Amino acid sequence: MKKILSIILLGITIFTFAFSSPALAADSVNGAKLFSANCASCHAGGKNLVQAQKTLKKDALEKYDMYSAEAIIAQVTKGKNAMPAFQGRLKPNQIEDVAAYVLEKADKDWK
Repeated sequence: MKKILSIILLGITIFTFAFSSPALAADSVNGAKLFSANCASCHAGGKNLVQAQKTLKKDALEKYDMYSAEAIIAQVTKGKNAMPAFQGRLKPNQIEDVAAYVLEKADKDWK
């Protein structure tokens, strides 16, 4: 009986880890520093100096399907239109930190 229970628990554990998405272990404090050094020239205060309607405010991020860490990470990594790619300039964990910071600030309306 103990062996069967152990096998069932092991199966549940494996299933849980195999099909769950990993949590971002991002550091928004470090993200704030990186944002200030790399992003604030165009996105100060969550604004967008190049395309005014595409701000980093929560409603705009939602409207343009950018309100997720994954979407922000992809945008920062690869760039798009006028936004340059930061792949090669920032490490993947640094980009995750920036994404965490942007989402945190968007949730607080950049205040």
